[in-house]
Amino acid sequence: MAKVQLSVRVEESEMKLLIKYSKKLGRTKTDVVREFIRSLKSIEN
Repeated sequence: MAKVQLSVRVEESEMKLLIKYSKKLGRTKTDVVREFIRSLKSIEN
């Protein structure tokens, strides 16, 4: 599947939260965002 780039503007506090969460899991910010997006599949139907 082709990959596309996504640019999102967030509040500084939201970015800090994403960084903290990513570090806690030992994963990249991109991985965390991708996982969240994939979790939206459950509401497709």
